[in-house]
Amino acid sequence: MSNTMDPLKSKFRQKAADLNAEMKTILKLHSEVKVDEVTLGQVTGGARGIMMMLWETSELDAMEGIRFRGFSIPQLQAQLPRINGSQEPLPEGLFWLMLTGEIPTEGEIQWLADEWERRAIMPSNVYQVMDALPLTMHPMTQFSIGILALQTESIFAKRYEDGMHKADYWDATYEDAMNLIPRLSKLAAYIYRRTFKGNVHIAPNNNLDWAANFAHMLGYDAEDFRNLMRLYLTIHADHEGGNASAHTSYLVNSTLSDPYLSYAAAMNALAGPLHGLANQEVIKWIFEMVEKIGTRQPTTAQIEQYVKDTIAAGQVIPGYGHAVLRQPDPRFMAQKAFAEKYIEDDDVVNIVWKVFDVVPPILQSLGKVKNPWPNVDAHSGALLVHYGMTEYDYYTVLFGVSRALGVMAATCWSRALGIPLERPKSITSDWIKSFLSERQATSVTQN
Repeated sequence: MSNTMDPLKSKFRQKAADLNAEMKTILKLHSEVKVDEVTLGQVTGGARGIMMMLWETSELDAMEGIRFRGFSIPQLQAQLPRINGSQEPLPEGLFWLMLTGEIPTEGEIQWLADEWERRAIMPSNVYQVMDALPLTMHPMTQFSIGILALQTESIFAKRYEDGMHKADYWDATYEDAMNLIPRLSKLAAYIYRRTFKGNVHIAPNNNLDWAANFAHMLGYDAEDFRNLMRLYLTIHADHEGGNASAHTSYLVNSTLSDPYLSYAAAMNALAGPLHGLANQEVIKWIFEMVEKIGTRQPTTAQIEQYVKDTIAAGQVIPGYGHAVLRQPDPRFMAQKAFAEKYIEDDDVVNIVWKVFDVVPPILQSLGKVKNPWPNVDAHSGALLVHYGMTEYDYYTVLFGVSRALGVMAATCWSRALGIPLERPKSITSDWIKSFLSERQATSVTQN
């Protein structure tokens, strides 16, 4: 290994050292300051809204949506480096931004692209593991297994076993993150071609940027699809630390499990239908609606009735509602703008837009839904279908490739800042009843 530290690692080391010192001073002076109050509803309701994590790479605002290091999605589209006249940002630039807090230069992006290409070598044992899996296995299960197969390459695991000093945890984590990200796109493309395209694979084209090369290995070389992948891999990259996949990775990595083990765990969380699998559920729901109504061009009234029937059957409208957002998801709006820019007319896209008009008023009328607006999953499938990727079981794998950018950057920060083992306190239902009984008795005494 060269003794010369690469430019991104060097910049991250300095940023981390500065913030680490600053945070130690802040906590020394203010560690007892209360920043939130916890209610029983939060304790029993999924810990919604409890401030309990330090997550450097992005922040989610209920009204404004996601900001990556303070930058909104439109700002990222305008300011991150682009390529070949594309109007969509390079996701490599977002990774640099999340790791350093700085918009990268074109030279820095070129270095990162070359570095990922150099590190993208896949060990043969990974393909052997994948080929042993049944073709009927869900692509997300294959993806998780493939990441675990890659774990044999973990630098963190090897150096920890050799007695690595805790001050160097961030360094080994950075090396694993930089190796894992470019290999994920190769793994994901292998799963797609193996499962859906007769096991006929396409060699990478290293003259292309990361997102375009991923599209190429999937088998889609249209420039519009490359642009879609650039946008998709950017807007799905991070959504602050409290979402299920990010939090899972954060928790597992806090045990000092290496980035491969941590990210495989994150993908198991992403595979849940209340999280990343929702993008699959959305397009499935649309296809079922089209089949039931009998047309790919349903009227607004027909869609409205189908929505009401779905709700009456005790089912949710997939792609609508979000635990935090109280406005239409900016990621949905970015995809809508993409469709308006690149797609003149498409039946499935038009259905998505009609559903966008129909669903919020219906959900609002129920009086129970805090957020009746679409989230990112409500639009992504329609765009993929337009370009020919109809295998919706695979969509969450695309999500997983993107989410690695934010989670791996945040994992580097967790190790650099020495985030300790996460261990929240749990309580029992008996504890709750006893607490309320004592509280009521105290109230009576005081009155």
